[in-house]
Amino acid sequence: TVHVIQGERKQAAQNKSLGQFNLTDIPPAARGTPQIEVSFDLDANGILNVAAKDKNTGKEQSIVIKASSGLSDDDIEKMVKDAEANAEDDKKFESLVQAKNNADMLVHATRKSISEAGDKLTDEEKDAVETSTVKLEEAIKQDSLEAIEEATKNLNEVLTPLTQKLYPQAEEGSPDSPEETSSDENTVDAEFEEVKEEEK
Repeated sequence: TVHVIQGERKQAAQNKSLGQFNLTDIPPAARGTPQIEVSFDLDANGILNVAAKDKNTGKEQSIVIKASSGLSDDDIEKMVKDAEANAEDDKKFESLVQAKNNADMLVHATRKSISEAGDKLTDEEKDAVETSTVKLEEAIKQDSLEAIEEATKNLNEVLTPLTQKLYPQAEEGSPDSPEETSSDENTVDAEFEEVKEEEK
C-alpha cells in the first residue's frame, strides 16, 4: 500500500491523509529484494499525480489527488507550529523507529546466517544465538529504545566470536582489523520504519 500524506510530523497518523492505493500482482520475493519506484508529479493546477512501479515486473499503479484535497495556508501554518512544539517527541519516535528497523534487520540476517552455517556451528552455539535473537524480538515488541539497544548489544556480543569462526579469512584480511584501526578509538558508530498499519 502506498499512502500519500501531507504534514510536518514524523508519524504518518499525525499528518493529513491525501489518499492511498495498492500496487498489486507483484510476485512473492525474498525480503529486501523488491524495488518499488514512487514518483510525484505536481502540475501547475496543483493536481498531484503519484505513481508506484515495481522495477522487476514493470507493474504500475497511480493515484490523482486534486488541489482541493490539500491544506490551506492556515492549516499549513498550524501544522508547522504543531511540529515545532512536538519536535522532541518526534525525535524520540524517529530514534525508536530506526532502532526497531535496525534490530529487525539484524534478526533476519542472523537467522539467515545461522541457517546457512550448517554444521560449522555447534548446537550449543546455535542455541545461544537463538536465545539472544528471541530476546531481541521481544524487545522490539516492547517499543522501548533502551530495551532494544541492550538486546541488540547482547546479540552482537554473541555473534562476534561466531562470525570470526565462520569467516576467519575475511576477518584476517579485513581493513577494519584492530591493528589498523587503533587510532580511531574515538570513532562513534551511528545507528525508517516498516510502518505498521496501526501506526499509520
